[in-house]
Amino acid sequence: MTMATVPRGPWDVEYYKEQGLYFHLVEVSEVVPGSARVVVKDRGEMLMFGSYSYLGLIGHPAIDRAAQEAIGRYGTGTNGVRLLAGTVPLHNELETSIAAFKGTEAAIAFASGYMANISTISALLDRHDTVICDKLDHASIVDGCLLSGAKMVRFRHNDLDHLAERLERANPDRQRMVIVDGVYSMDGDIADLPGIRALCDRYGALLMVDEAHSLGVLGATGTGIEEHFGMGPETIDIKMGTFSKSIPSVGGFVAGSAEMITGLKHKARGFIYSAAIPPASAAASIAALQVIRDEPERVRSLQEKFAYFQGKLKAAGFDLLSSQAAIAPVVCGTDEQATRLMMHCVDHGIFVQAILPPVVPVGLARLRATVTANHTIEDIDYAVEVLTDGARKLGIL
Repeated sequence: MTMATVPRGPWDVEYYKEQGLYFHLVEVSEVVPGSARVVVKDRGEMLMFGSYSYLGLIGHPAIDRAAQEAIGRYGTGTNGVRLLAGTVPLHNELETSIAAFKGTEAAIAFASGYMANISTISALLDRHDTVICDKLDHASIVDGCLLSGAKMVRFRHNDLDHLAERLERANPDRQRMVIVDGVYSMDGDIADLPGIRALCDRYGALLMVDEAHSLGVLGATGTGIEEHFGMGPETIDIKMGTFSKSIPSVGGFVAGSAEMITGLKHKARGFIYSAAIPPASAAASIAALQVIRDEPERVRSLQEKFAYFQGKLKAAGFDLLSSQAAIAPVVCGTDEQATRLMMHCVDHGIFVQAILPPVVPVGLARLRATVTANHTIEDIDYAVEVLTDGARKLGIL
């Protein structure tokens, strides 16, 4: 009898564990009110600098209360998928709320952000079409493009000249779609929306933007990349985002024209064949959108604190690439340097994680450090002090 081969992961996990350099899949057993601190198994309380909860809304009383009330009324699950017996009033309210927040006619909610991307892209394109992606687009976008069967080409990151070349070569008689991230999750920089929109207009291409890391982060009120650039809500044709970052819940969404959304609800396989978002999660997302509207000071606080964090790191000599929003890629160079700096931070009470190839290019292993609205200046100063001390000891600085 032949034993099945165990698939190898991207890293030699056992090596990192043996070297004491593995800090993944750790148990966060408690989130301290405010979510800037967490309690980690075997580590105790730590400052959280690896969170997607950019606005610090985890544990917000209004959001928790909405989720609890939803459980009391609808229970913990649904009766099936949305298209059949799984839709409750909260799902429709959530879609109406996100459409209003993003300034579109309609929206569709998916069980996850990953599902939103792969389902939407594969539903809107076929093998005769061309999809053009930024080189640093999220993996879920790449998977959706592959699943669609469309001809997929990529352009150099934020390189408008290269994008123009790609659009020029695409079949003008078939659908052309450009897909970018609003804020790039590993580099923290922002898509050149004005330039990309202009090229899409010139070549008659649709524009889809993944706003997973820009909703709640960009713009004076946190509505995203259009607000950041002072552009109208009609700028982006297909707006994708998640309910699991600035919004402390689970799920994903796509917002756009009513015609497109109706089509997705009857064609997108991830919507048709995936379980509905649990009522408590839908209610939490609705409440979170309202909190973002009611408490715009959170968005300002996040933006100010990130600018302070970024400035301190740059002054210390760190390479942060072209980071502009919420995410600071602290470039270390080698995998060994990144993992050792990570463990130096962990040993000093800072929760931050190393990102290694193939997730990022070889030679650009980094710590992915994030700031939230609830961090204090003292928290940030301490984190910079720990990072700087460790980087100097390891020869990174």
